[in-house]
Amino acid sequence: MKKLVLAYGFIAGVIVSVMLLVQQPLFEKGILNMDNGVYVGFTTMIIALSLIFFAIKSYRDQHLKGSITFITAFKIGIFITLIASVLYALTWEGYYSLTDSDFMEQWQQGQLDNMIKNGATETELAEMRKDQKTMGELYKNNFFVRFGFTLTEILPVGLMITLISAGILRKNKILPA
Repeated sequence: MKKLVLAYGFIAGVIVSVMLLVQQPLFEKGILNMDNGVYVGFTTMIIALSLIFFAIKSYRDQHLKGSITFITAFKIGIFITLIASVLYALTWEGYYSLTDSDFMEQWQQGQLDNMIKNGATETELAEMRKDQKTMGELYKNNFFVRFGFTLTEILPVGLMITLISAGILRKNKILPA
């Protein structure tokens, strides 16, 4: 199982990392914005992490004679998710550190623009700016905060795909070998 998890986790991690590196310059040039960039990012995560399904099926069919428990399937999926997520977060950290990215400022401005578009009051905007200033400083100056935020982008996607895949593939009548 270890070899399978490492291989699939690495492949999924490379896919999301490469797309992150492709997508980020498009943000900075204004080709992508926060709205459509979110769709591209999460679509990439879903595609890459769909490898969880194939890894679980492969292990079930090739090593367990077509039958797998939910717990075993969940372990495979969550370990793949963790590997891919750490690769993704490390890629972001490298990119952020090497490029002096202004991602946080762009993201914060996008939040303010959405609030204005939705009719926020000056008081609400002032409160948001205050919160953003604190958050921005933490994000810029604390590796663990930045790394944690990056993990929270991808981990829930992997968890959902893991739960769905483990639930489906524990039934040996679904997609038999």
